[in-house]
Amino acid sequence: MPTGAMTTTSTRRQVRAKGITPVIARRGTEHGSGLGVHRWVVEQSVALLHWFRRLRIRWEIRDDIHEAFLSLACAIICWRRLTNLSLC
Repeated sequence: MPTGAMTTTSTRRQVRAKGITPVIARRGTEHGSGLGVHRWVVEQSVALLHWFRRLRIRWEIRDDIHEAFLSLACAIICWRRLTNLSLC
């Protein structure tokens, strides 16, 4: 979704000058495309991973340690999902 700076009139003019038709909803109006109604899977996954403080800011210098914590976090997220669905 474009930021507030990208929705200004001058930005729209610059984009049109390059031959691009802007499809940016103006503030306070419905865009009607349905975008933003559901979160993307990747967005949701990154948000879940940010709950793990150790992954939010990378403190480990070695890649293998960081990857191990990432794998552990993914396993915990999957476990929580499965227990909520009462499959485990």
